[in-house]
Amino acid sequence: MTSVGSSILTALNAGSGIDTSALVTSLVSATREPKQTAITSQQSLNSSRISALASAISSLDTFADALTEVLSGADYTGAVASNDASIASVSLLSGGSPAGLPAQLTVDQLASARVYSTGATSGATGSTVIGTGSFTLTNAAGEDTVITLDSSNNSFAGLAAAINAANTGVTARVVIDTQGARLVFKGETGADNDFTISASADDSGSILGGMSFTSSSAPLNAKVTLDGVAYEYASNTIDDAIPYLRIDLNKASPGTTVTLSMSQPTAGLSDLLKEFVDAYNTLMKALNTATATGADSSSAGVLNGVAGVRDMKRQLAAITSTQLAATGTYKTLADIGVSTNRDGTLTLDTARLASAMEADPEGVTNMVNPKVSTTASPGLSALMDTVRDNIEQEDGPLKTAQARYDAQAEEFTKQLEDLDEKMTNYEEHLTKIYAAMETRLSALKATQSYLEQQIEVWNNSDS
Repeated sequence: MTSVGSSILTALNAGSGIDTSALVTSLVSATREPKQTAITSQQSLNSSRISALASAISSLDTFADALTEVLSGADYTGAVASNDASIASVSLLSGGSPAGLPAQLTVDQLASARVYSTGATSGATGSTVIGTGSFTLTNAAGEDTVITLDSSNNSFAGLAAAINAANTGVTARVVIDTQGARLVFKGETGADNDFTISASADDSGSILGGMSFTSSSAPLNAKVTLDGVAYEYASNTIDDAIPYLRIDLNKASPGTTVTLSMSQPTAGLSDLLKEFVDAYNTLMKALNTATATGADSSSAGVLNGVAGVRDMKRQLAAITSTQLAATGTYKTLADIGVSTNRDGTLTLDTARLASAMEADPEGVTNMVNPKVSTTASPGLSALMDTVRDNIEQEDGPLKTAQARYDAQAEEFTKQLEDLDEKMTNYEEHLTKIYAAMETRLSALKATQSYLEQQIEVWNNSDS
């Protein structure tokens, strides 16, 4: 950077013989370097902490999400099945595991919807004008929805689009076959979703005025018998007959019984717990390294002394003693051989786990992975989610530490910017001082030269 002062020095051609530019640079550097080193050292540590905290949170999220995904899979929950999917098929709903299976289902009647169609108009297409006027849909409660047809929508396609946009539950489409174009209207399934339609044309000679509507299907409820009890549903998709089980009715078959069942988990719980312990220990060892104490700050872990991480380790370490089931012999991980070591890592006593599995396999399985998670009996996946949520709560120690380090990062950046500004001003100040000194030295040199000349003249005149 060329300063005003250095330009002055150049103009004066530096009469002292001293390299004042280098001197100013050295003085500014000597002032800047210790301050800049202190700030950048703190900035580097702060950046490392921000990165380490983000990594810790990401690792915890990955661990908890992976556990939930594994335990919710068919290998550990079992799979639902129907022995005749052509009549009724089944699938799992999220949130829990179906209870009450196997169940016996008979599909006596499928749900259906009211369907109307117009007569075919020979040679017509979707863009054929049908005339202006109004089109009225009346639902089962007697409520009317009037569609007005004008020059913007007075075609087959325009009317269908206007009906669909009205969101009445009735859908419309244009069907074109060898006989011409016709409109088809379909309501929602269920006996309570009936509707009627009528058209009123401004011009009785238009297609709209001559439209007639033929019903090809009536609205009916689905009728099923489940474990001997008769039920009716407005839809062929049933989500609330058996908790966490969706039943899709595909065909009516009175007198035919369909068995809905659930297979037992195929994966071993022992293998799951071994994988859980290994993954947990990987996470905890990384935290231990990040929080390790050292002989001095250079050998200590980057998160040493961070309260939020200490709280994170404390909450994770309590997992083995936290209740997973409200009843039964086995209520905690510690009861089946999972213990917490002094460094926070876990150890699995396989012999104790094998003994528990032999004594009460269903009890151990339901403790770790209950069919329905509750507050009193959360299971391992829900417990990990709760621990994760507690650790990462917005006003908790970990998030507070993150916010503090983010604020410090901004402050260090500002400190460096302020230092740059101060050093620029300091350099200008020194340069002006030395420029003034050069001016004075030049003047003194000129005076000295004059005096020397005069003395020489005097000496010569005396001689």
